[in-house]
Amino acid sequence: MKIQECMLLLSVGLIIWILGTIYFAYAGHRVLETTPARYWVSFAISPIISAAFCILILRWRHIAPSNWAVAMLLLAIPGMVGEAVVLSHLGTFMPRIQEASGGRYGAFLFATYAVVLGIAEFATLRCAR
Repeated sequence: MKIQECMLLLSVGLIIWILGTIYFAYAGHRVLETTPARYWVSFAISPIISAAFCILILRWRHIAPSNWAVAMLLLAIPGMVGEAVVLSHLGTFMPRIQEASGGRYGAFLFATYAVVLGIAEFATLRCAR
């Protein structure tokens, strides 16, 4: 991939992270501090929606599946770094979420990143065969 494409993916990843963080800062308590059923439904759906959205971005940019692992990492890295900061200062960045919900939020994030990056790695490995 060209450097311009890499920079674009990093920028799009940063924008996605900012928007997602703003959403969770205002509405996260409705997902994290609710009934177990509602939490687990969101926990299952969020990675699928996130993966579909990221795949749409890769297809929009006409990125070959052989480059999906790298491209998806470029989309994910800004959020992974940003969330490390947010999780270490949860009360500052997300005052509506109780500190005790930080673990649930972290699990939510890990699951989402794992599914998104796992799908990209699978697509890349399939092309290598």
